[in-house]
Amino acid sequence: MTKARLLRLSVVLVSIFMILLIIVYWDNVGTAHFYLHTSFSRPRSPGAIAAGEDWEALPDVDEFLVKLLSSSLKQNSSIPRKTEQLLVQGSNKPVVSNLEENVRGYDWSTHKDRNSLDQEKVQVERQRTLREFCANSSFTFPTKERSFDDIPNYELNHLIVDDRHGVIYCYVPKVACTNWKRVMIVLSESLLDQGVPYRNPLDIPREHVHNSSTHLTFNKFWRRYGKFSRHLMKIKLKKYTKFLFVRDPFVRLISAFRSKFELENEDFYRRFAIPMLKLYSNHTNLPTSVSEAFGAGLKVSFSDFIQYLLDPRTEKMAPFNEHWRQVYRLCHPCQIDYDFIGKLETLDEDAAYLLQLLKVDRLLRFPPSYRNRTASSWEDNWFAKIPLAWRQQLYKLYEADFVLFGYPKPENLLKD
Repeated sequence: MTKARLLRLSVVLVSIFMILLIIVYWDNVGTAHFYLHTSFSRPRSPGAIAAGEDWEALPDVDEFLVKLLSSSLKQNSSIPRKTEQLLVQGSNKPVVSNLEENVRGYDWSTHKDRNSLDQEKVQVERQRTLREFCANSSFTFPTKERSFDDIPNYELNHLIVDDRHGVIYCYVPKVACTNWKRVMIVLSESLLDQGVPYRNPLDIPREHVHNSSTHLTFNKFWRRYGKFSRHLMKIKLKKYTKFLFVRDPFVRLISAFRSKFELENEDFYRRFAIPMLKLYSNHTNLPTSVSEAFGAGLKVSFSDFIQYLLDPRTEKMAPFNEHWRQVYRLCHPCQIDYDFIGKLETLDEDAAYLLQLLKVDRLLRFPPSYRNRTASSWEDNWFAKIPLAWRQQLYKLYEADFVLFGYPKPENLLKD
């Protein structure tokens, strides 16, 4: 009799636990946020697993959550898209109040003269290159061999999730990430303007775009889902469309230097410029504000910046800032199977194609790109005064990004 009661009690407790789990999960994600997940015309490599197809064996908890997601997808497949509408006719040009954006300017040309790319073939080649080098045991770099479960939670803070459309974006600073974040805000409706979600990406103020509280990122899952956070991450990584945009690593460094040290930036001056000026330019008694420093002609040189990157003491103090941290450390491309790899060098074509694949091209346009004032052709000039040995060390530091994303080795910079 006692055993029977214990058995019944156990069944009741387990049932209550499962119901609570469903309620908590439903409350955090929302039933109305699933209806588009299986409607993608996704770029796929041969053998890729599509949503709804047979998945590899998962632990019991994962399997339960998979069924939960799948059932909600089926139930909501007939729900009309409340956000479906023709292109929103917002302001045609952004209100540019930020100094950095004033300096950069926007490129409003239509680029109709550009040759159209065979985007499907481009994506197949980019993904093939990435997967081949991730699988190549002779090509090594730090963290390559670890599994997704080995990635610390704080290193997942660049993966932005949109549950409404089933999209995961890994943002890389200095690679059009401001405007891609704006797009993610519009899609996820995560930010309101007077109670109404933003419809035009360029209407979203820059200070809100980079506010971490605006975005749902993987590193926040632990607070929401506790010990089930990794299970949910894996499920969403399987079902959602995952994309990132990259850029020539050396050009990205030049762009980071120009925007953070050639323009007055109080935060970067105090956190990075003052230590660089003291360590590599032998300055003492430096001004406490960036405006005073610039007025006195005290600026970090590109040579100072390169020394800072190569100095082994730098990473002992703290990991690289995200603006110059390697892409493989930000987005974990050997642990996450990205469906789409865009490049800044082909931003307009790639962005248009991606929005079309996501079936959101009727909802919004990707904001016009900045005029690319940091061009690849400038590399020779920027590195002309950097010693050859430093250039070679710098390449080794960023070699994985060059190789994984198909950028040619800059031989002209690495030889006398």
